[in-house]
Amino acid sequence: MTSSSVRRQAISNIIPAIVVEIMMLIYNLADTFFIAQTNDPLQLAAVSLAAPVFLVLIAMGIIFMAGAMSFISRSLGAGQKERADNIASFCVWGSLATGTVMAVIFMFFIEKILRAIGASPETFRLAYSYLSIVIASAPFVLFSMACGGIMRAENHATGAMIGQIFGNMLNVVLDPVMILYFGWGITGAAIATSVSIVLGAMYYAGYFLAGRSTISIHIKHFKIRDGIAWGVLAIGIPSCLDLWLMSIAQILMNSLMSAYGDMAVAAAGVVMRIDQITGLFAMGAGQGIQPLLGFSVGAQDWERYRAMLKFALNFTITLSLMMIAGCYLFTRNIVSIFLSEPEAFRYAVEFLHIKLSSSILFAVFFIFINALQAMGAGRASLILSVCRQCVLYMPLLFVLEKFWGAYGIITALPVAELLSLVQTVIMYGRVIYNPKCLHSQQG
Repeated sequence: MTSSSVRRQAISNIIPAIVVEIMMLIYNLADTFFIAQTNDPLQLAAVSLAAPVFLVLIAMGIIFMAGAMSFISRSLGAGQKERADNIASFCVWGSLATGTVMAVIFMFFIEKILRAIGASPETFRLAYSYLSIVIASAPFVLFSMACGGIMRAENHATGAMIGQIFGNMLNVVLDPVMILYFGWGITGAAIATSVSIVLGAMYYAGYFLAGRSTISIHIKHFKIRDGIAWGVLAIGIPSCLDLWLMSIAQILMNSLMSAYGDMAVAAAGVVMRIDQITGLFAMGAGQGIQPLLGFSVGAQDWERYRAMLKFALNFTITLSLMMIAGCYLFTRNIVSIFLSEPEAFRYAVEFLHIKLSSSILFAVFFIFINALQAMGAGRASLILSVCRQCVLYMPLLFVLEKFWGAYGIITALPVAELLSLVQTVIMYGRVIYNPKCLHSQQG
């Protein structure tokens, strides 16, 4: 990882990671888009109901993906090849075991889960049909995410990107065939999703079985002790928790916004989706640069670490500013793609201008969070994740709503992101300039 320039190596990792984020967005929209073409709102509602369950699978997969990226890259940087094999084997076999247990539990409690997430008598059967098929692919979801994290950790971001694109594009191709051509509707969507997940997992398995990796995932290297499991979970759990808390916060925001009418809710949903697109560059850059930072930490090459971090910040800020400027200039054009109703359109334009004011803050925040994870600062990452959502954002939703109504609800996130960034920079400085603190964070 030290054989090429900082700029070249950073770009070779960041660009594939950004592409993966874009493909994930397309993947998440595919089922919804093609089922909408059936003109059956019940099927569309059923897919929306199933989304939180699938989010749980993704969140659990992030534990092994994020843990692998940080821990393996640091071990490789320190020249600990055998330890990297132990970590990779733990992540792969641990992800398969966790995914299998989750599939069994979900299948056993599927009816209770559907009632808990609000399935009506009309959508229950449809949601059951979809989830019962998709849940069976849980081990493959977690396995693929773990393998992708390992590949990024060993500086093979392009290979990880190809695996993601292969599975996602397969789903996009199979969806119209299964849903519309064969007329299988929501069941076809579930089959298309499961098939693409399984075949995507086979790509990753083939990568390791063919000996293309410098890291072994053989079961003989599996180890839980000697800080292996703790090192993975210390980084993975905060990332997982952040996704869960983000989902809860989104539900809370929608609940508060509903008091201002359906048009306000629709506008807020569209704004969050547009803002998600602007955040793709920051998320991709953060995940792409993390293993490179981790390798530098493991090798104690702090000069290269600082150069990598500086490049990532400059790259992300530049791209984010370009996206924000484009959204500001063409706000009405962008919103009109999603909304035409006058009241919803007006809300969305005003909401988007408010939300874009903090997009650059999120970009910087996400880079620093990944830098902390690269250093193995799991405790700091956990504190920041909980504080951002539970201590700052959720309370601010209630406080600002009292003062500014619907606009206060939208303003809560920019304010929370500003405060989170300040807290993150302080925490980052405390960790990087205090070796004892860094050591304790790494467990």
